[in-house]
Amino acid sequence: MTTQTMVEKILSRKTGRDVLPNDMIVVPVDLAFAHDGTLPLAIQLMEDELATRTVHDPEKVIAVCDHASPSPSEQVSNVQIMMRRFAQENGIAFYENGDGVCHQIVLERHAAPYKVIIGADSHTCTHGALGAFATGMGSTDMAAIMAYGKAWLKVPTSYRIEVEGDLGAHVYSKDVFLYLCGRITADGATYISMEFLGSAVGDMSVKSRAVMSNMAIEAGGKCGLCAADEKTREFLARYGRSDEYAPLTPDPEADYASEIVIPADDIEPQIAAPHRVDNVAPVSKYAGIALDQVCIGSCTNGRIEDLRIAARVLAGRKAAAGTRLVVYPASRSVLLQAISEGLVSTLVEAGAAVCAPGCGFCIGRTVALGNEEKVLSTQNRNFLGRMGNNNSEIYLSSVETAAVSAIRGEIADPRS
Repeated sequence: MTTQTMVEKILSRKTGRDVLPNDMIVVPVDLAFAHDGTLPLAIQLMEDELATRTVHDPEKVIAVCDHASPSPSEQVSNVQIMMRRFAQENGIAFYENGDGVCHQIVLERHAAPYKVIIGADSHTCTHGALGAFATGMGSTDMAAIMAYGKAWLKVPTSYRIEVEGDLGAHVYSKDVFLYLCGRITADGATYISMEFLGSAVGDMSVKSRAVMSNMAIEAGGKCGLCAADEKTREFLARYGRSDEYAPLTPDPEADYASEIVIPADDIEPQIAAPHRVDNVAPVSKYAGIALDQVCIGSCTNGRIEDLRIAARVLAGRKAAAGTRLVVYPASRSVLLQAISEGLVSTLVEAGAAVCAPGCGFCIGRTVALGNEEKVLSTQNRNFLGRMGNNNSEIYLSSVETAAVSAIRGEIADPRS
């Protein structure tokens, strides 16, 4: 009997035959989605290359306004009008400005174990946290997927990434991935299924696992998978989707291209310094660097547990004078829960600008940096110009490190 990794199990089930790494396959897609940065081109390509504006299955396509939300310009507003018309014509689900980041919306409402999810965004790998094969493709591929309901791809080889032991105080899944990325580099898992396992991953919430799955692409990963277990079932049940649960684990003797073991207690709070996600070191190396802005949120760290961490640190305290604090919840449901728990008032009292759910600061379309400014952010990328200015510097960290640093006005070790 063939033993399989998690990605091989998913793709075998979807194609109806056992697949092997490097097989070229055509696979039915359970969900295709795009946003205001990628859907307009996909629509244009459908018209120009495929001579159609009709999607294959309206129940399997969604559109989201999140990358420039609320719209910052007439041009963006007109693009979003185009998206609304396309959604209305096809009867597909449309998520408006303020509903949230596409990846959080898909986690809450659409992703589930064994699904094949293709998004016209590189961080679609987020949904591997729920045991889905989820990967990003470009607008050209998205046009074909919307029209025909299928995608072609190469079955990836897999890395087994075992995080064993207990994470120390003030260490989070964001620190785990930054540590890993620093170890294997930004192209160390190119077109690889990164399968996160081990006792430390088993102890994490689905929300924490989603941080690592989200960032798999930062090491080149094709997808970032976690086992579907009881916590997965509970997460789906919380959103009224318990019937979509199915267990997923790799076979004990599954053949992995590489096995990487990370002792959890070796990991300290991490910082990724400009201008690469793999330019990683413990926070102590960068402690004391003055900050103009601290950003908490994004599709990586804008979930309710992130806002709880930030509010706990900031309660009764203020962001340092001269340091702007910006918070973007990942979705409308996260914002509503944060309001009901009193987290928003705590953050606002601490000096934070709490903004409408969306991508916000991460891509610099609605919150940008000035010349020579330095920011510490919980997002997933710190490339040159990522936040709208080639003359600024972006440092990445966990939420707790960011919140402590906002109080200090400089990069600070949360353990202090």
